[in-house]
Amino acid sequence: MQRLWFSGLVRARGWRLLGAIAGIALTVALIAALGAFLRASTATMTARAAASVPVDWQVLALGGFDAESAAIAIRQSGSVTVLETVLYADVAGFEASTPEGVQATGAGKVLGVGPDYFARFPGQARLLLGSPNGALVAQQTAANLHVGLGDTVTIHRIGVPDTQAVVGGVVELLNADALFQAIGATAGAAPVAPPDNVLILPMAAWTAAFDPQAAVRPDTVHRQFHVGLDHGRLPTDPVAASLEATNQGHHLEASLAGTALLANNLASRLDAVREDALYARVLFLFLGAPGAALAALLTFAVATAGAETRRRDQALLRLRGASVARITGLAATEAIATGLAGAVAGIVIAGIAMRIGLGRSLAASADLPSIGLAIACGLALALVAILWPAWRNAQGQTVAEAQRAVGVDRGPLWLRLHLDLVLVALAALSYWRSAAGGYQVVLAPEGVAAIAVDYTAFLTPLLLWLGLGLLAIRLSRLLLTRGRALVSTLVRPVAGRLSGVVAATFARQSRRLTAGIALAALAFAFAGSTAIFNATYAAQARVDAELTNGSDVTLSGTPASPASRLLSPLAGLASADAIVPMQHRYAYVGADLQDLYGIDPATIGQATAIDDAFFASGDARATLAELARTPDGVLVAQETINDYQLARGDPINLRLQTRSGGGYHAVPFHIVGVVREFPTAPKDSFLVANAAYVAEKTGLPDSETVLLRAKGSVRQLAGDAGAIAAGTPGVRVTTIDQAVETIGSSLTAVDLSGLTTLELGFALVMVVASSGLVFALGLADRQRAFAILSALGARPKHIAAFVWSEAGLILAGGAFFGGITGWLVAYVLVRLLNGVFDPPPEALTIPFGYLLAVLAVAAAATLVAATWMTRRATQLSTTELGSAP
Repeated sequence: MQRLWFSGLVRARGWRLLGAIAGIALTVALIAALGAFLRASTATMTARAAASVPVDWQVLALGGFDAESAAIAIRQSGSVTVLETVLYADVAGFEASTPEGVQATGAGKVLGVGPDYFARFPGQARLLLGSPNGALVAQQTAANLHVGLGDTVTIHRIGVPDTQAVVGGVVELLNADALFQAIGATAGAAPVAPPDNVLILPMAAWTAAFDPQAAVRPDTVHRQFHVGLDHGRLPTDPVAASLEATNQGHHLEASLAGTALLANNLASRLDAVREDALYARVLFLFLGAPGAALAALLTFAVATAGAETRRRDQALLRLRGASVARITGLAATEAIATGLAGAVAGIVIAGIAMRIGLGRSLAASADLPSIGLAIACGLALALVAILWPAWRNAQGQTVAEAQRAVGVDRGPLWLRLHLDLVLVALAALSYWRSAAGGYQVVLAPEGVAAIAVDYTAFLTPLLLWLGLGLLAIRLSRLLLTRGRALVSTLVRPVAGRLSGVVAATFARQSRRLTAGIALAALAFAFAGSTAIFNATYAAQARVDAELTNGSDVTLSGTPASPASRLLSPLAGLASADAIVPMQHRYAYVGADLQDLYGIDPATIGQATAIDDAFFASGDARATLAELARTPDGVLVAQETINDYQLARGDPINLRLQTRSGGGYHAVPFHIVGVVREFPTAPKDSFLVANAAYVAEKTGLPDSETVLLRAKGSVRQLAGDAGAIAAGTPGVRVTTIDQAVETIGSSLTAVDLSGLTTLELGFALVMVVASSGLVFALGLADRQRAFAILSALGARPKHIAAFVWSEAGLILAGGAFFGGITGWLVAYVLVRLLNGVFDPPPEALTIPFGYLLAVLAVAAAATLVAATWMTRRATQLSTTELGSAP
């Protein structure tokens, strides 16, 4: 019986079954694809985060330390790939005699490393000049002492006479904060900044120089093991990887208890990425859940589009003696077959989408539980959409009741209770609470190691989605039932003299039409909100990358080899649209050494984006104008303002390195504003001043950095600039694309370009389905009415007036309500997820091209559906009236 029933359904109502299968397939495909995307993205986050750690473990030797036993314990505690010894010594200072005079520094550090150390830990230092095999002086130390290759540096040891070293190279310490961290120190007890003065010696030279000091002052020297681990053995999930790295560290600490302290840099980095992984989950829920819900609604719409036909079929079965159990069993057969077909099709579609959109296979990106969850969702959806209505209609319903197609429409309960207005008001209240309280979607409570998503933040967009969707139904219903004159005017270009009749017909069919408008509106809203959010995210990711790199292409030099010396050849590059030099010096604020950026306020914006969000005033143009009007003006970071209790207008003395006499000397400035972000600046404390004033007071006119804006291809400009800088030691070329990869170890590893491809592709399909497929299926149930019109003498153009008017109404209403809803939801998402953006966007980025394409595709789908329905309706003759479903 079940087989005969289902085969009959396939023959008689195959298009409706295909519609239900398509809806289920969309739901399964979206859930499976987004789940696979999330898993692949978080795995990328884990890999990039681990790769960004130059040294995974730093093990500090204490009293009773045995090097051999410690090495064995280290290798037993983790999958060790590299193990190197590093020796540290405190010194009273350095001194050098050069043609410019005698230069001296304060206290510093001297490191002893093995011959392969920098090759095994390439993230620790970058050789700027010379050879890595001799004595290496840090870039800032070389600037302080005015030394270069072949110069002699006197080391003021502690407790023993001075010794000397000949400079064999200059290096930039890329990981100085971790290299000189206070291992085992309590929070806040570590130095504010790494030492300014550092010398690195080969191991044999260090031993010869500092064994005597160790004998006299053992408290001034110490030994560390630097360890690299096999990152391939870490779990792909950031949370699990963080836990694994932490547990490995705890095992080592237990093995070395009392003899060594551990700085678990890998676990610390992965712990930070856990928050980003939770943000990725938030993005998945915020951006993916509405799409899955919309696909489910489409399935319900397809199922309910044939509700009247289904009730007549069940009435006929009851009339012929079928029991409720038999009717339910037949519906269950249809539901299971439809669900299985939709689930299989959904997995296939997800695999194709992953391959096309992301270049990855579904099998490699997803795991069995996530695929199983997607299939289970598809089967559950089929059961709820098909089996539940059939069982409900069959329970206690007489044949006459089942056959009755017309009843009194009092309106749903939510409409009478004004639930839509209540939900919108609650959404506004929730948003006000979130915005006013500085809401954070990801919580990291003070003193608590664990972090979690604050799921109450989902309340605002959820309430907004529901409220605006119901409000669209209310307004559409009011328009159709009480605004007949307006509806008649709107459809007159299509319906002509029948516009009044069409408007009256729409009023009687308001429930079906408002459901169609609401569904189309949700589809447009999903496409719009996703597109706007993703475009805003992409734009801010570009801003973040440019903020990190400085511009499209950046040339970074040193005080001894400033990039501004290449300005003349760079000026001839046809691939460059703008070339702007920028000083990058260091200045002391009290005892705190901070980055100082010297700029020309009038030209800095030509090569880099200067956003209002960079400044506490919220007005970039006014702040830079004030800096330009004040030669000795300086913009101070908010952290420095708070730490030193400063205010706008205060005088401040900064100690800058000058040409005359060397060393750092006080230079007077006046605070003219507060800066939060600036191109190439660190995220904590820094200063921005007028380059002309800095050059005048220090006698050093060169600029260490040059920012270049590309006229076309960034790669082309980088190649041209690299060719010019190739012959200048100490100058390196970086691009904005490299910055994207660098910051990609955090949340931006969730590549929203791939997510955009997936979601916007599904959004297009859903817009087509909502505006075309559902419209066609709804009209298919009215074939009997069209047959009656034909019997009464209606011509094809009269039937077309009804069809085309309804198509235009659904398309226009859906686009109107969906556009407003999409913009509002995107705005709320951006505000709630401010933690994702660095810096937060000043305004939403609207992808007009995509939105117009969505509207065009929806119009085309509606056009095709209306044309097909018009032809089918006009082909119905009077003799077909009795057989029309």
